[in-house]
Amino acid sequence: ETDDDPVLGDKNAPVTIVAFEDYQCPFCGRAFQQTFPLIKTGYINTGKVKFIFRDFPLSFHPNAQPAAEAAECADEQGKFWEFHDRLFLNQNLLSSSYYLELAKEFKLDVEKFDACVKSGKYRQEVQNDLNYGSSIGVTGTPTYFINGVKLVGAQPYQAFQQVIEAELSK
Repeated sequence: ETDDDPVLGDKNAPVTIVAFEDYQCPFCGRAFQQTFPLIKTGYINTGKVKFIFRDFPLSFHPNAQPAAEAAECADEQGKFWEFHDRLFLNQNLLSSSYYLELAKEFKLDVEKFDACVKSGKYRQEVQNDLNYGSSIGVTGTPTYFINGVKLVGAQPYQAFQQVIEAELSK
């Protein structure tokens, strides 16, 4: 199930990766910096994989839920992936002031963005991702489903490559 979550890559790609991640999770940050660029270059940019992001803010990460909601508000203005990337690159800066700084940098309608964040407009959307993830066995982050094949943790690129190639050969 993909809900209305952000998609990167060709919507008709033969392989789908659904990622359940937490913006404050250090393992998600490591996966984003070390593994994701290789997946993006080798598979997403070549039309073989579409990547779907789902929120899974862990309760012991106090900045994860607000960051997820802010990213959803950025998505309203077409800047989800830029926002997503910066949150993972700067996990130590997660705060409402940083989200506003990013909104300005990405030339969002800052008033609209700020109102969106403050209203909690996407609190339930983020919770729905969390609930859905829990219902299909996600217990921690990052957790990926590659055409339904579960891969847990900040796995090396080769682990993704193995599953993706097996799916492509079907």
